[in-house]
Amino acid sequence: MLKNYLIFLFVIHLVFGFNNVNAQQNRYWVFFKDKQGSEFNPLTYFDQKAIERRIKSGIPLYDSTDFPVSKIYIEKINTIVDDINGLTRWFNAASVTASTQQIRMLADFQFVNDIQPIILSTELTGKVFDSTLTKNENELLKMQTSRMQAKLFADNGYTGKGIRIAVFDAGFPSVDKSPVFEHLRKNNQIIKTWDFARKKKNVYAHNVHGTMVLSCIAGKVNGQNIGLAPDAEFLLARTEVNTETFSEEENWLEAVEWADKNGADIINSSLAYTHYRYNTYEMDGHTSLVAKAANMAANKGMLVINSMGNDGAQDWKVLATPADADSVISVGAISPYTNFHAAYSSFGPTSAFKAKPNVVAVGTVIAAAKSKLKKVKGTSFAAPLVAGFAACAWQSKEFLTNMQIFSMIEESGDLYPYYDYAHGYGVPQASYFINRTDLSDVEQTFEFVKNDNELIVQINKIFLGKKVFKTNNY
Repeated sequence: MLKNYLIFLFVIHLVFGFNNVNAQQNRYWVFFKDKQGSEFNPLTYFDQKAIERRIKSGIPLYDSTDFPVSKIYIEKINTIVDDINGLTRWFNAASVTASTQQIRMLADFQFVNDIQPIILSTELTGKVFDSTLTKNENELLKMQTSRMQAKLFADNGYTGKGIRIAVFDAGFPSVDKSPVFEHLRKNNQIIKTWDFARKKKNVYAHNVHGTMVLSCIAGKVNGQNIGLAPDAEFLLARTEVNTETFSEEENWLEAVEWADKNGADIINSSLAYTHYRYNTYEMDGHTSLVAKAANMAANKGMLVINSMGNDGAQDWKVLATPADADSVISVGAISPYTNFHAAYSSFGPTSAFKAKPNVVAVGTVIAAAKSKLKKVKGTSFAAPLVAGFAACAWQSKEFLTNMQIFSMIEESGDLYPYYDYAHGYGVPQASYFINRTDLSDVEQTFEFVKNDNELIVQINKIFLGKKVFKTNNY
């Protein structure tokens, strides 16, 4: 397969000339056969919250997928390619910029398992309307959270506190100065940031889409919540290259590993990868790398939430990856005016007939832009409402695993057990979590303490202060 692909590239090179080939066609994934010489210490690599998540979920701290890509292999391919753009531990691969001739040289290395082109597009799944808030829009601001019974969560003290959410988007301008996010800055709730496109910490520029998405999780205006989880912690990742619709999936892959490393409990992704790279029959949950990465994130204890996409009224019609991944909560949109499917919201199922969407939320909302509130619409803004809901739900049942919370969010839908490919199980309801008598809160009896190269499980209450056991050299 690799040889046939290289022959195809060579023919393109001869017929059209390399300089006339689209710039995205000279970026490739180079996959390696093993991780020769790699060393790994999870206690120094992972944030403590990531370690706690693994232990709670019964996930080994030592996992070969977490080991770094071999430095030996990177050094060898670096002598051939023009640039190494990024690495993925989970898939043991490097993203490179290279010519057709250089790719042919890489294919001769015994340690190279496969080479795949990176030709991909993303769509930011929302559209902005420049308008001031009317009385009706103020009502919309209240309704976007009340439709999920947000007050029930808040009245019971569930505001996302203790839950860490990674947000993947195209930029977060004004989050560092807007009064809508003042509480996040004041309380140091933005834990880390990283711009994967420009390889720097500052994410407070570029497309305002991410700012609006974040506001739908944790924003506040005049004492009123825009989203459901104002007390959650955040990891902000800029994964999209510019304000247009084109980007590479490599940033998403790097971001999901970064989120894992830094202790994310929930990932919110309001991005859709569709027809520029894939066909509808490939929306099967296991073809795209981002779908595979999303499923692996779930395997590592994180809850992944992704928008369905806005192609419901277009020729494409169906969901976009990674919303097709089995272990992703895929979120569609309903109209706040009819409570039924919003025409633009993409439909399920996956091409493998997996039921999607899982749930829906209001898709026309009031969100914070750079300097004012705006009315926006799209599944982009339904997904973060569900992410905020999930944070509150998990806070209320903190000892449950990610997939237990996943199932409960589905069961909390106002249509459950009924289902369709436009609405999923409906809009999640807080009352399902608040009123459950068979899932009373479990009192915490232990905590994890990390000291240098040892992990201590410290028992509270009954054995207060006693170290029951410790494991060294993890």
